[in-house]
Parts: sequence; C-alpha cells; structure tokens
Amino acid sequence: MKRILFLIIAFLFSGISFSQAIKEPVDYVDPFMGTSNSRWMLGPYATMPFGMIQLGPDNQGSNQGYNWMAGYEYAINSVDGFSHLHAWTMAGLRIMPATADLVFTNSSTDAPYKGANAGYHSRILKETEKASPGSYFVYLYDHEVQADMAVTTRCGLQRYTFPEKKESRILIDLLFPAEYDFTIKDARITKVSDTEIEGYAISATGGFNDYKLCFVLQFSKPFQSMNTWIDDKLKRNSNDVTGKGHIGAFVSYTTKKGEEIYVRSGVSLVSIEQARLNLKTEMEPFGWNLEAVQKNARDTWNKLLSTIAVKGGTEEDKKKFYTNLYRVFAAKQTWNDVNGKYVDAAENIQSVKYCKNIYGGDAFWNTYWNSNAVLSLIAPDVMENWAGTQLEMYEHTGWTCKGPAGIEYSGIMEGSHEIALMVAAFQKGIIKRKDVGLKLYEAARYMMTHEGKAVAGGWAGNPQLNDYMKFGYVPYERGKTNKALDYSFDDYCLAQLANALGKKDDYRYFTNRSRNYKNVFHPQLKFVVPKNAAGQWMPDYDEFSNNSFVEGNGWEYSFYVPHDVDGLVKLMGKDLFNKRLDNGFEKSVAYKFAAHALDRTTGERAEFYINQGNEINMQAAFLFNYSGKPWLTQKWSRSILDIFYGSTPYAAWEGDEDEGQMGAWFVMSAMGLFEMDGGCAVDPVMDISSPLFEEATLHFNHDYYSGKEFKIEAHNNSKKNIYIQSATLNGKPLMQAKIRFKDIVRGGKLVLEMGEEPNINWGTAETRNAND
Repeated sequence: MKRILFLIIAFLFSGISFSQAIKEPVDYVDPFMGTSNSRWMLGPYATMPFGMIQLGPDNQGSNQGYNWMAGYEYAINSVDGFSHLHAWTMAGLRIMPATADLVFTNSSTDAPYKGANAGYHSRILKETEKASPGSYFVYLYDHEVQADMAVTTRCGLQRYTFPEKKESRILIDLLFPAEYDFTIKDARITKVSDTEIEGYAISATGGFNDYKLCFVLQFSKPFQSMNTWIDDKLKRNSNDVTGKGHIGAFVSYTTKKGEEIYVRSGVSLVSIEQARLNLKTEMEPFGWNLEAVQKNARDTWNKLLSTIAVKGGTEEDKKKFYTNLYRVFAAKQTWNDVNGKYVDAAENIQSVKYCKNIYGGDAFWNTYWNSNAVLSLIAPDVMENWAGTQLEMYEHTGWTCKGPAGIEYSGIMEGSHEIALMVAAFQKGIIKRKDVGLKLYEAARYMMTHEGKAVAGGWAGNPQLNDYMKFGYVPYERGKTNKALDYSFDDYCLAQLANALGKKDDYRYFTNRSRNYKNVFHPQLKFVVPKNAAGQWMPDYDEFSNNSFVEGNGWEYSFYVPHDVDGLVKLMGKDLFNKRLDNGFEKSVAYKFAAHALDRTTGERAEFYINQGNEINMQAAFLFNYSGKPWLTQKWSRSILDIFYGSTPYAAWEGDEDEGQMGAWFVMSAMGLFEMDGGCAVDPVMDISSPLFEEATLHFNHDYYSGKEFKIEAHNNSKKNIYIQSATLNGKPLMQAKIRFKDIVRGGKLVLEMGEEPNINWGTAETRNAND
C-alpha cells in the first residue's frame, strides 16, 4: 500500500496530469496534416463537425487573377488574415488584427513587409502556430499580436492580445483571394454601436453560386473609431459603407501591453437578424470565455471521434486514423440557422422539413465508397440529414443535387451519385418511414429519366442522359464515355430501391439499364473504349489516354463497375482481370499508388494504373474479393494504408483529399471494411480485408441501430502478418470475405486470425454469409 501511495504522489508531483497521460481520440488529431500543397477547404481551420464556419488563416494568392489552391499552405510562414468560410467555391469575412503602418488592402503574400505595397499580412513565429479540432492559435510577428480563436457551428470567438500601441486595429475585409475567384456584387458594413458591427456581402463565384453572407460582430471593448474603404479610398470616422468591389472596414484602439480584445462573430446566409440569432443562441452563452468555447469544441469532437475505438498499431497509425476520421466531418457545411431557416437554390427563404440540418459541399462523386460508409456506421443522423437535404432541394427547385455548394446547383462531376446516398440511407434502415422512401424514389427516378438542364442559375441533373437512354451509352462526339459507367451505376441504385419498395416493373427496367456499361466494353481489347453514334469504336485507342474520360484514363475506368464486379470479371476473363490488376498495383508502388495530380513529382508520366489520389480508382484493391483472390485485396489495401497515406503536413494524401473522401477510405480500410456498391442493395453487404489495428470497436447510435457495439479483432496482427487465415462472426465460421451491414449494426464480434502467408482457401466461398 505504501508503494502504491508513493507512486501516486510521485506521479502527481511530476507535473503530468491524468488527462495529459491518457490520450483521447481528439488528442491524436493533427489539423496540420496534409495542409501543404492542399486545397482551399483543407487547412488548420477552427471548425465544428459540418460547421458553417471554418475560421482560420489564409496565406496564399494575390488580389488579382486566378488563385487555384489559395487558402492555407503550411510551408508559408505568414498569415494574410483569418477568414470565416472555407467552403468549396465559397469564401467570406476575413478578420485581421494589425499594429504596423496603416495598410487597409492586402498585397500578395510574398510582397515586402515594409513600404506602401506591404499589405496588412504578417510573418508568423512558426513554432507558436497550434491547432486542434475547433481551435487555432498563432503569433503575428509583424503586428506583435497573439491570435487565438475557437468556434461553435455558426459562430466564432477570436482573442487578440495586443502590444502597447497608440493605434491598434482590427480589420474586416470582404474581398480577398480564394480558390475560386469571387466578386462582391453588393455589400454593406454598418456600425450599430461602439461594440457591434453588422453587415452583408453578396458574392458571386464559380459561375453559378451567388450567396449573401450576413454577419454580426461584437467586440469586448468599445472601439474608438470605425473607418471604411472601397477599393483604395479610405474614409476615416465612417459609420457605414455600401457598394461593390473591394469593401472593408477597421476599428481602432489604443492598447496597453498584453491587452486582450475579443471579437464574437455570427454568420448566416439568410439575414443579419438570423446571424444575430445564431450568435445569441450559440456563442453569447459562453460570454467572452475562449477557453470554454475551446472546451466545448474539443468535447464535441472527442465524443464524435470516440464512436470508433482502436487498439494496437503504432502511435502514428492512430494519428493517421483519427485525423482521417476528423477530415470526414471537417470540410462540408451546415447551411441552415439555429431555427431551421435557410436559403434555397432559387434564393427563397425556407425552413427545414425533411431534416434537422441541411448540408452543402463538393460533389458526391463516388462518396459511396468511403464517406457514406463511415457516416452510415457512426453518424447515421448525418446520413439522414444528407438525404433530407436532397428532398428539400427536390421539393423546392425540382431536382436533387450532385454537389450542393451553399445549396446551389453546381453540376460538378459525374453521375447523380447523391442517389447512392439516398438509397443506402433507406436500405440500411436509417430512414425508416416508407413514405419518405417513396419520396426518395420519386426524386431519384426523376433524375434518371430527365436530362439535366439549367436550374436557378446553376446546372442540375445529368447531361447527355437522352443520348444514354437512346444509345445505351454516350457517343464520344457528344460527351464523355465514362457517363455510361456512372449512369449505369445510378440505374442500379434506383433499381435496388424499386425492388425494396415493391416496384417490380421499374426494378426490371432499371436493372436492364444498369448493364449498359457493357456497351462500351470492347470485346477484343477487353477495355472500356469510346464509341461514336454509329457504333464505331474510337480508332488508335490508348488505354492510358484520358480522351473521353473525366479525371482518369481508360485503364482505370475499365475496372469501374462497382455494381456488377462479377459481370465485369466475366467480360474480361478472370485470369486477365487478376493479371492486369495485380500488375497495375506492382507498377504503381514506386509512385505510392498516386498520379500526384497536385504536385510535381512525376513530370509528364501518362502511364497511370492505380491512382488512390482520385475517386474512380479507390475500389481497386477490393476487386480481388470478387475475382477469387481475396488475399491480394488484403495485400494491396494494407500497402495503400502504409504507403499512400502519410502523417505530416507535407505528405498525408498524395492527391486531392476532396472533403474527407481520402480520409474516409483510410478509416474504413483500417478497420478492414469496404462497401463496393455503396450499400445500395436491398440487403447491403461490406467487403472484409486486412485491418490495420489489433482491435477496432464501433459504438452505435441507439436511435438508429439495435446493437450497442461491434468489435473487429485481428489476432496476431502486425506489419508482416497481414493475411487473414480464418474468420468467425459471433463465434461461427465466416468463409467469405463479406459481411452483411445488418450483422454489423445489430452488434457482435468479427474475429480474424492473421498470418504472414496468404491462406488461398479462405474468403473464396460463394455463399454470402456462413450465418445465413
């Protein structure tokens, strides 16, 4: 007893607290991971899960010209300002504290820090830069200001610690470089009192997305003056500014050394009044207590991340796992206010009916392989909200949306793969009401029977769908060949929902259409090949060309039939299928399974095989589960986890992380799971592969699933022992490398015995589940 007491006392006096000694899932998240050579949406921004706000530093781009990948770059040791929106095609409301010579416009980041063209940006002390989920901190060297910030879903709180200065300023800038150039069509900044400012900016960006960002700013200390500008014209002691172009304002203080000034911000796409309501509801209850806001964010994130508990593996593996899981929820947005109001694609104010929260973001391009699966397992409420978002759009503007940026029709990327999400939400029992399922079916069926068109200033639906329905493919002189592949998958998803709802005629019709992928499969070459309206194959075909393919080549797209892999294997021939695919992996190891589309490492190399860095190839490792060699799925999925994925700011995803898609793939594969058809079958099934961890436990939401938890154990697992020798599900032998979704969410245990050599007899059984 004395020895135990001595150890406890020694531990306490060591200066290490129990909370520091025991790492929680949130402690493994590194928001800087992958932030070099990244896109606008990926930075160390303070955000909540599906937060309307991603408040954090920008440090790239100039005030003129195209600024692709603007936003945050880890390798740049400066900050231009802290902006509130880092959504796809959307930006707005930058705040920046400043104490150096008065500059109210910002030049490019690499401009001199002195003189008339200096800009208000500042170098930073890199060693002071810190970030955690929901929080960000840095010291601005040139302004001698410490900046600390945290957020709720729709609001931000910033604390600026100033030096002794006769004039310290807090700037509000409404126009600045972003990944997609945006313009200010109309804006206003108004002084409400000496502690509050309100305003709005109507922005246009991306050729389709006009949105009105409304805001309210509250200051903890009365400011001495407010000053405004339009372009390069400054107006001192101005209480209001209205116009278009480059509009901004700054407030002034006389500060003492170490003086703290706080700024609370609330935003809305609906109105200033709604922004004030968001601020009053979410942020004002915290007062000016930044630490309380940080703790709330940390607790919220930790609760979400703790829905999956992993054991074993290295500390780096855990860092990768929880940072990748964090990214699944950190880049897309909630666009309704606290009372449910939002602005639809036709700029009408609505209130949510089919969901609690309406979401937006980049396209659903093949999210059915990765992020949808994660959401289904640990955040079914988010899946339900996503499906509800689609019904909201369908009801008010007549179409669902493949990428609802700010609840606008973007027309971005291929197919209408929001259908896969909608169908999976019903098939998995997340959406339980049949009348809602019928509404989902009505919306999805409309999308697959009406050609896309301009809607509410954007583009909705599928282009060349009429050609697809006429020819059974899209002739290459009229559109991209891969549309036949994407549309046939959407047909499959719709057919499965028809089957679940008892619509047998539609089930047969769309099932037949789902086989249209065969119409672009060359019988001799055994590749997908473009075909013209006369039925003639494209001459001089090069399988490594992206001619008539979107963000991929013919070799990659020839393996892209997620709804009928068995049919694809028969078309290509099992031996050729396995030989081609395995050879493609072997040749891709040196390139880390990536085409490196966003960096400069491969020069003019055109011969890409496996490209984990883009959507259409992310199923490749799991195809061997369908071609009689599941041990190759185990080999190559583990190789991708180790080789493609890194853990530093410079190497985390060798490609476009795409708002959590790369992260979600890691999370699912690290648990040894994958979902080939997006969970759209009437009885959804997941693939099994080699887990990264010795143990992973999924904790379920009891509002949706009957089970409490599902545990995946990999006995004798290691970096060498990557091959499954045998498996049991709830104590019964499991002979196939597949498991039903309902067997997971009803709770239980999957046990895998691992070894260093492949067991070529396991996982090849034709029966779907040994427990059937």
